[in-house]
Amino acid sequence: MILLETPQNWTDYELIDSGEGEKLERFGNQILARPEPQALWHKGLSQQEWERLAHAYFIKKKGNRDSDNEWGEWKKKRSCQEQWIIGYQYKQMHLKFRLGLTSFKHVGIFPEQAANWNYIYDTIMQLKINSPSVLNLFAYTGGASLAARAAGAAVTHVDSVKQTVNWSRENMELSNLNNIRWIVDDAVKFVAREVRRKRIYNGIILDPPAYGRGPNGEKWILENNLIELLENCNKILDKKNSFIILNLYSMGYSPIVAENLIVSIFSPKKYEMGELYVSDKSSRKLPLGVFIRSSQ
Repeated sequence: MILLETPQNWTDYELIDSGEGEKLERFGNQILARPEPQALWHKGLSQQEWERLAHAYFIKKKGNRDSDNEWGEWKKKRSCQEQWIIGYQYKQMHLKFRLGLTSFKHVGIFPEQAANWNYIYDTIMQLKINSPSVLNLFAYTGGASLAARAAGAAVTHVDSVKQTVNWSRENMELSNLNNIRWIVDDAVKFVAREVRRKRIYNGIILDPPAYGRGPNGEKWILENNLIELLENCNKILDKKNSFIILNLYSMGYSPIVAENLIVSIFSPKKYEMGELYVSDKSSRKLPLGVFIRSSQ
């Protein structure tokens, strides 16, 4: 089991402080304060300092049990930007993301996933085939899709929310990339159709939420639907030149859960699993999800 830290040389992102159920982050030139239920310790900075530094502070409202997101609104200073752009660089990969304040506390990027972007880029570059095919499920605003495309993969990006897919397309264009295949669909239904089509992928990336809805109201509950989805993913994953990444964000899941799922279904030759985390300026590790990634 390993701990994967978000690269500390990322000039456009840092976790300034964390604690008391919140985190204070800098994205480019914007500093945001928002909820983080796993930050149970005391803050390193005073509340007054947080309020002084933050361009916007997220205020929670009662949400919907059918979603793992938190509803709310941003308390913004006049200097706060509604939308802005940040970059991420690794080797020859130069990505750009348009960020924005949403009512779900998200801003358009999960910084802890940068460690996986690097892995995706390196793994694809090492595959001994031209233009490997990669499927990104629950793909959100496309960080993993961009990393795969930057490495030369033929990428299929699947998300159930049209606006999010449009956001991903914008990030692709900002990153000077092209030719990603965009799909607005329910992940379970899409993969089942790919099985029937006998489509084969060299890489599959999954970032499933605990709860969600497909574009036609399809209900996603992680503990009920994940095994079926993984079993179908196994049917469309190349058995020789391939990789798979599974991220689990729900609180309470151990990396061992992810290990048991992937090993029992995919029987990978080699794999690594653990936790993704970001360090704040007090060197405290904020856990932000578990992962397993394997290659054949």
